[in-house]
Amino acid sequence: MSSLAKLEFLALDITGKTYLALVLDVKIHLNANNLGDTIKEGNTTSTQDKAKAMIFLRHHIHADLKTEYLTVKGPLDLWTKLTERYDHQKTVILPRARYDWVNLRLQDFKSISEYISAMFRITSQLILRGQNITDEDMMEKTLSTFHASNVILQQQYRERGFYKIL
Repeated sequence: MSSLAKLEFLALDITGKTYLALVLDVKIHLNANNLGDTIKEGNTTSTQDKAKAMIFLRHHIHADLKTEYLTVKGPLDLWTKLTERYDHQKTVILPRARYDWVNLRLQDFKSISEYISAMFRITSQLILRGQNITDEDMMEKTLSTFHASNVILQQQYRERGFYKIL
């Protein structure tokens, strides 16, 4: 019984802040449990599978959203309503991710690991929005933001062909 109370990942909050992560996590989880078709148009899945998917979806949304969508019966309907409500997050996040990418500088971080973490967070957001960010792009971004006193180091890295972050 205790496993029912445990969340596999972060629940969708009322503001929609966690919507994009939820979409990816839900799709992966449902596909892993052979329930991925339950949130697709024209599906012919069994009522038992739809019920499992619905329980899972409702378990991973904020309590106020559960109340708001109390009358929604199927996982596809709930998925569609959540998409209509929160899918605009993609258009909101893309300009911010582009801004963060342009202003990302190695010298603004206390450690390399903090910089790399921020870089991967930003590139993940850009990639999810259809931007093509390669390892070479990330390496060039890193090298181009070296402090002016490290120009020689920057040139050495380029000459040696370092084009992969971690």
